[in-house]
Amino acid sequence: MEAGGLTGRAQAGARSVDLRLYGLLDTGLSGGDGATLARLGVEAAAGGCTLLQYREKDIADARATVERLRAIRSALGGQVPLLVNDRVDLALAAGADGVHLGQSDLHPADARRLLGPDAIIGLTVKTAAQADELYRLPIDYACIGGVFATTSKDNPDPPVGLDGLSRILFRARLARGPGLPVGAIAGIGPDNAAAVIAAGADGVAVISALFGTEPVRRNAQDLRARIDAALERRRPAR
Repeated sequence: MEAGGLTGRAQAGARSVDLRLYGLLDTGLSGGDGATLARLGVEAAAGGCTLLQYREKDIADARATVERLRAIRSALGGQVPLLVNDRVDLALAAGADGVHLGQSDLHPADARRLLGPDAIIGLTVKTAAQADELYRLPIDYACIGGVFATTSKDNPDPPVGLDGLSRILFRARLARGPGLPVGAIAGIGPDNAAAVIAAGADGVAVISALFGTEPVRRNAQDLRARIDAALERRRPAR
């Protein structure tokens, strides 16, 4: 299969991914301390987090990163999947459940070849044109962003807002149908998570709202309750 080629797997992912509450474990939260990140991940999972991602933007020591990833994965004990931001090689080395890719990272088809059919592969989508390309990519979920302004990441692109989120979601579902989970990221917290779900997202990816204050477990419980209630309201009346 050539990179970008249409595959049966691109039409229907092999793994079901629950994006409702997607927690991003950023090393900036702990100074890179693996034990702290592991604790935060366990508390988030206990509170209802459904997916976790390890994010370390400036990796100076790949071996230390792999050890942190292994510590987090061991502490989670399979409660929720653990993905790695950007780095397919580190995900593979640490035995993580998959990877989340940006538009300039390794192509999803190449990541799939390296990680195999059972790995979870997610992709950031920033524009409607990028959403149009989802039909031919072997990914298991997409995440649209940034939706709102955030201080957690330097983003040269302006936020798309709720209207932009709805438009990109519409194009993503035209490209791949309703079977591909599509979440939203950036600037999302208790005050706007329900609005993001009402706009059509299947879940939200968060850093500060989940890990910025203690206790993390309570933060997760609060966000999860808001998300689940918003998803319930979105269901058609029977």
